[in-house]
Amino acid sequence: MTNFIPIFPLDAVIYPDETLSLHIYKPRYQQLVRECLSEQKPFGIPAHVDNKTLEYGTLVEILSVNREQEDGSMDITVKGIRVFRILEVVSQVPDKMYSGAIVNYPENDKMKVHPNLSRLIYDEVKRLYTMLNIENRLPDETQEWTSYDIAHKLGLTRAQEYELLSIFNEVQRMEYLRRYFNSIMPEVDDLELLKSRISLN
Repeated sequence: MTNFIPIFPLDAVIYPDETLSLHIYKPRYQQLVRECLSEQKPFGIPAHVDNKTLEYGTLVEILSVNREQEDGSMDITVKGIRVFRILEVVSQVPDKMYSGAIVNYPENDKMKVHPNLSRLIYDEVKRLYTMLNIENRLPDETQEWTSYDIAHKLGLTRAQEYELLSIFNEVQRMEYLRRYFNSIMPEVDDLELLKSRISLN
């Protein structure tokens, strides 16, 4: 399926099913959010790195408006729906202040949980958090984790988070995370940097 969506480029990587709080202060994005609210439609958050809008992003729906100020700024909560691929950016949308994009939606098995891989990844996260002495932030052990659930809890760089977003098979995403663990565990030289990445997420 191909369609047009309004876009809100953001210096972040959002995953399907992830919730995120956003502060909307620029007039063009205030317009975007108000239209999406009134028409009950989603918008896209493509990753935006080094002043460049990247190819993949995540379609999100607005869950709630948490606060709205007199100047029009607002705090909202959104939830990721699915990954999209930008075919063409539409910088000037007629009668709109915001940009849009023509996108399609790669086939993605995001809802498929693999219990054995999930357990393996959780054990690796537990070992990492013990090394970092932040066991109090350990995720819920009873949940069957997908790669999207755990990705922001590992201290991945922005580039690594984006690379994971562009993988559309759950087993391959889990294997990507396992390779990441194998690369950092033998020599975790900068524990504070990893801690800060995990805290920021």
